[in-house]
Amino acid sequence: MATETEKYEVVLFWSVNHALKAEKILKAKNLACKLIPVPRHISSDCGFCIRFPACLHREVSDALEDAVEFVAIRPL
Repeated sequence: MATETEKYEVVLFWSVNHALKAEKILKAKNLACKLIPVPRHISSDCGFCIRFPACLHREVSDALEDAVEFVAIRPL
């Protein structure tokens, strides 16, 4: 369960299809993540992003690197 002080990052995508594919990949690897609308202070070509705990940065990056195209991983 997330605490109030837990830091999050988001993965930004080119399309909703990429976001959905990435969510499926991360959940299959039992990595905590949530598909959310892109926050207003972050721009993206797609309206959705995946939020995850910052402590999982390496695992998320490695899981998605060759599996799905994404724009960037940014702190939330």
